[in-house]
Amino acid sequence: MSLVMISTMVLCFALTVSVAVSIGLASILGIQASNANMLISVKEMFGAINKFPLAAIPFFILAGNLMETGGISRRLVEFAKSIVGGVQGGLPMTCVLTCMIFAAVSGSSVATTFAIGAILIPALIKHGYPTSYAAALQATSAELGVIIPPSIPMILYGVSAEVSIGELFIAGFGPGLLISGALMLFVWLYCKYKGWGKNDGDGRMPFGKATLQAGWALLMPVIILGGIYGGVFTPTEASAVAVFYALVVGIVIYREIKLKDLFAILRKSAISSAVIMFIIANAGLFAFLITRAGVPDAIGRWLEAVLQSPALFLLGVNAALFVIGMFIETSAAIIVLAPILAPVAMHFGIDPVHFGLIMVVNLALGMITPPFGVNLFAACTVARISLDRIIKHLLPFVGVILVCLMIITYVPSISLALRDLVYAK
Repeated sequence: MSLVMISTMVLCFALTVSVAVSIGLASILGIQASNANMLISVKEMFGAINKFPLAAIPFFILAGNLMETGGISRRLVEFAKSIVGGVQGGLPMTCVLTCMIFAAVSGSSVATTFAIGAILIPALIKHGYPTSYAAALQATSAELGVIIPPSIPMILYGVSAEVSIGELFIAGFGPGLLISGALMLFVWLYCKYKGWGKNDGDGRMPFGKATLQAGWALLMPVIILGGIYGGVFTPTEASAVAVFYALVVGIVIYREIKLKDLFAILRKSAISSAVIMFIIANAGLFAFLITRAGVPDAIGRWLEAVLQSPALFLLGVNAALFVIGMFIETSAAIIVLAPILAPVAMHFGIDPVHFGLIMVVNLALGMITPPFGVNLFAACTVARISLDRIIKHLLPFVGVILVCLMIITYVPSISLALRDLVYAK
């Protein structure tokens, strides 16, 4: 059964069938091959999405779309530019910093790409940066959307591996700040080397004025994350609070969202949420079937025999996840692989929260690596260029994040120090 399922899924991927349909078709053929009752498919698909933490996903997607339309993202750009925009290469640094702040509410890298890219990609081009560089930078910076909490992939990992979502969120700050700092340092040095961005400070708003203008936008992540860690509400409840806050700020305070805009925002959010939920439902059925077939246990025993130390195990897993992330959407990969790999990691003495951050950061790389990098497609859409044109500028960014991934992998305290401080046992 497992051979039929995996072969079918790989074949469908090769034929560029969508991820959700590939996984679902492989699962149905697996049920037929094992002569099991087809009602299993309905039960397991419903069970996969019938989990309270998953309610956060549509709410965070809606919050991100409301922020984009409501002027919050534009004000965050001006605020970030007032901090780092005065140096050579300040505009690319503004892109990274803005994505980091925006990520603290949106939870989605694609939403971050569209919301921030629509503002910064044209600005970068106007200041003389190559279009391909602007698109590559935006796609890479938006990856922070799934690393800085709240994060939709972290929610999925927490549900799949039965790990505290609150602990995953707090553990994401260290890796997120590390990657943000590394990207900002790299773009600053690269712009110095290329001679780009000498006039990036033109039109920069004073820090005080930018902070005052973005005050309501900056208060949003404080309320959301403060509420989670202050015990006021759960991560799922926080997503609903984010929607309410974005709605009030966009309609009442900034007055940039009109009632006629709400239908388009809700429609866009519903479609995005349905796509993710369909993937989760099919991946849940797939994970159930391969678990029943004993695949996770077999993989675990094989890994224990071949990779006999935690360091080798992590190296092997990182290599495998990097390749898998190129071809499989992040959410689907986490839902399928987390129940398989997390128990093996725990057998090697690796903290499941630390392992979750490794999985999320690694698979997030898949969002900026061809052929199926969703951030790349989003950035290319905004920049109106073809995918092949940005590869040259993309490779150095991938290299920077790979170095950060290795540091995160082998220095657990980057992920766990803050978690241990907040969730003291």
